[in-house]
Amino acid sequence: MNDRSRFAATLDSVGTDRALVKGVLDFATVGALLADGSRAIRDARVAFIDLSGVTASDSAGLALLLEWLSVARAAKVALRYENVPVQLQQLARLSEVEELLL
Repeated sequence: MNDRSRFAATLDSVGTDRALVKGVLDFATVGALLADGSRAIRDARVAFIDLSGVTASDSAGLALLLEWLSVARAAKVALRYENVPVQLQQLARLSEVEELLL
């Protein structure tokens, strides 16, 4: 395993309408997740995204979650986040968007 793959983030299906995000959500990793998550949301395959596997995040991770909410709203899909890590909650609070994630 190289250093880059050690920090890759993944979006894995864990049921008919659930997905689990694992890894680091930062500027280097969120781009790869954006398309996969957006497609799953638009196809109504994902209604719940579990963030318990997120090991670290920065503002790019928060931006990804907000973008997925925007995709869901446009597709008229109800999307909920579960197990939002404290680090992301703090970033959301500082950005005054915490209520969107909880």
